[in-house]
Amino acid sequence: MTKSDSPLWRLAVAATAVATTFAVVACGSNAGNGAAPPVPGSHNAHGDVKSAPPQPLRAGERFVDLKMAEAYTPAPPEGGGTDEYRCQVIDPGLTKTAFVTGTQVTPENIAIAHHAIVYAVPPGGAAAVREQDAKTPGLGWQCFGGTGVKGAEVEEGEAAWVDTWAPGATETLFTEDAGFKLEPGSLIVLQLHYNLLATDGKPAGSDRSAVRLRLTDGTPQTRELDTLPLDAPTDLPCAADESGPLCDRAASIADVTKRFGQEVGETADRQVEECGQSAPKPGDTQTCDHAVEAPMTLFAGFGHMHLLGRAIKVELNPGTPNSKVVLDVPQFDFDNQRLVKLPSPVEIGPGDTLRVTCTHDAGLRKRLPQLSKLPPRYVVWGDGTSDEMCAGIMTVSPRKS
Repeated sequence: MTKSDSPLWRLAVAATAVATTFAVVACGSNAGNGAAPPVPGSHNAHGDVKSAPPQPLRAGERFVDLKMAEAYTPAPPEGGGTDEYRCQVIDPGLTKTAFVTGTQVTPENIAIAHHAIVYAVPPGGAAAVREQDAKTPGLGWQCFGGTGVKGAEVEEGEAAWVDTWAPGATETLFTEDAGFKLEPGSLIVLQLHYNLLATDGKPAGSDRSAVRLRLTDGTPQTRELDTLPLDAPTDLPCAADESGPLCDRAASIADVTKRFGQEVGETADRQVEECGQSAPKPGDTQTCDHAVEAPMTLFAGFGHMHLLGRAIKVELNPGTPNSKVVLDVPQFDFDNQRLVKLPSPVEIGPGDTLRVTCTHDAGLRKRLPQLSKLPPRYVVWGDGTSDEMCAGIMTVSPRKS
């Protein structure tokens, strides 16, 4: 695959001309308050708090309240652990195009609902999502790094990562004439992370969470938001005191391929090639430069890794006099992947470069309940709990010039 085939390029050439700013109110972080950050995935970052009420509707807006089809009782995964990541498909039932200008997740059972992600899937991916739901026993399906549905993945530009939620978060509110476009036939995928740590991994009741969408019909001037995924390889060797068959990179890639298929299994080597590296560079920190192929405006972003993630950063034109850090998460916490608003919009276009840098820590494996009982592995890109990702998910408004 060439750079022109990458998700960045595909998203850029498909986007329409739009530009906007928005306000984001999200779950707070530990940055700057002197408190030690929680161990990623340790589930001690949130208290028993409820979401705040939404702000009043603005002119032309309406609320659409959506619920999971039925209550779901989470259970820990096979092999141990106290967490389940479950995706639920929710049909907003749109008969005409609308724009999402705000979102708010409302869990029914706050004792087990630890965080959530809201994805918007366009009509082109709806059939794949429904097929995944239909073939999986029970309500919804297991997912982790994304929707888990081929044909409806954010990393491939096939779905939009609209919002994240954690206890205490208020409504994410965009400006009234900008939002994520939902056409008739679009679906919402709500990913819930259920944590059963308090009950030692035993079932702890059901949950029927809801998501409230703030919608507007839009006008010819309404500005459309989209997500821009910027990824980098993950080549994290086993720690010095670890050993085992999966500590070999080739063996680990073969295992990922067995679990998730050829396309996911090929990702590790493909990313190395796309990032202009002649060979993998094993280590804690990995980078990748993405050439910007079309004009767009950056407004916000958040970093996405898995449980071994420590830090993620996205830089514009690094190493030049005009370099700028557009996303910096120095203490990554998987349980608080919050959307971070840029201090002011940043215009980018052809000739610019966006560099994403991720740092992972294999030493966390022994400290996390989800991973401590699993065999050590050379960690590469994959969809599972024991695999990793490195993606700066940027909220953008592409423009014509």
